Amino acid sequence: MHDTTALLVELGSVILGLGIIGRFAGRIGLSPIPLYLLAGLAFGEGGLLPLGASEEFTAVGAEIGVILLLLLLGLEYSASELVTSLKTQYPSGAVDFVLNATPGAVAALLLGWGPVGAVALAGVTWISSSGVIAKVLTDLGRLGNRETPVILGVLVIEDLSMAVYLPLLTAMLAGVGLAGGSIALLIALGTVGFVLYLALRHGRLISRAVSSDNPEMLLLVVLGLTVLVAGVAQQLQVSAAVGAFLVGIALSGEVAEGARKLLTPLRDLFAAVFFVFFGLSTNPAEIPPVLLPAALLAIVTVLTKIATGWYAARRAGIGSRGRWRAGGTLVARGEFSIVIAGLAVATEPRIGPIATAYVLILVIVGPLTARWTQPVAARIQAWRGRGDGGGGGGGKGSAKGSGEVAVARPATAVQEEEFASSAD
Repeated sequence: MHDTTALLVELGSVILGLGIIGRFAGRIGLSPIPLYLLAGLAFGEGGLLPLGASEEFTAVGAEIGVILLLLLLGLEYSASELVTSLKTQYPSGAVDFVLNATPGAVAALLLGWGPVGAVALAGVTWISSSGVIAKVLTDLGRLGNRETPVILGVLVIEDLSMAVYLPLLTAMLAGVGLAGGSIALLIALGTVGFVLYLALRHGRLISRAVSSDNPEMLLLVVLGLTVLVAGVAQQLQVSAAVGAFLVGIALSGEVAEGARKLLTPLRDLFAAVFFVFFGLSTNPAEIPPVLLPAALLAIVTVLTKIATGWYAARRAGIGSRGRWRAGGTLVARGEFSIVIAGLAVATEPRIGPIATAYVLILVIVGPLTARWTQPVAARIQAWRGRGDGGGGGGGKGSAKGSGEVAVARPATAVQEEEFASSAD
């Protein structure tokens, strides 16, 4: 078969298959990300039907997918919102980093991957999935809850941290020494600071220059500017993804809203291609041997993310129920974890299978913990309360003491419930 014909047949089959998979995932209320990864595994090297002709095109599409993911993420936030989140949520961001990056780094060192592998796997376990979490919040009707701004604040800090983390990881993967890594980090920090300054001081001028009443012109200008900045950022070792994120931050108002509507379908298409491509680059035979460490890592980081959300919500004065909901909602990992693993897989191939298995587990478990963490915690607390109440002796004095406790507990519970109910 002619190369062009084979390319069109394979590419058409992949895109059609992704559409069917996405519809099926929507029907069963599941994020399509794990199904995209499984599709990639099925059609990659060692899979059921390896693709050959469209592999190079898919790789380019995957790069565009990462750029669009980060651009749309940047469009969700204004520079002032980012600065406010940094001022109010930085302690929660620090706790998030320590609790969730540490298990990945320790696991990589135990597996003998060295410092570069440790930094990469730390990023995989650290960053929650903004896309999956946003969908879960919408599906559960929690966008108006009091704990939702706390959840979004943690996600914003994680996303902004990528502007520093990704250039540092890229420099380490390239084998750059301490001096080169420090220069890359300084360039990244300077670029982020410069863009935030422009967005805060001159955001309206930038948006006005890009703005157009013609949707076609707006799409071409925003997309062209993003790809151009992403390429320049890649050349400066800052990471194309970070460049796209900064373009999104710099745009605001009606321009950001219009660009978001125009680019969302493109993002969904190329993001799906990106997840498939990551699956294509992973040999399915390599996953079963790493299922146990991936599952153990998933269990540990489920608990650490729940603790992160609980702490962040507690700092914001949220009641007990909202704290547990915040923790359970932050569990899902997805696009950023795969982006990080995709960058690292050329230098440390062993990270591909374990990252795929890890994300597959948590992208399925995440929506479940978002729904059930708070009810399970409430039942455990109720069970412990009954156990404490029934622990006294059988005499009148102990009955009286037990009754006093029983009266005091509901009063406290009611107060807590009233305080937390404003989040519903």
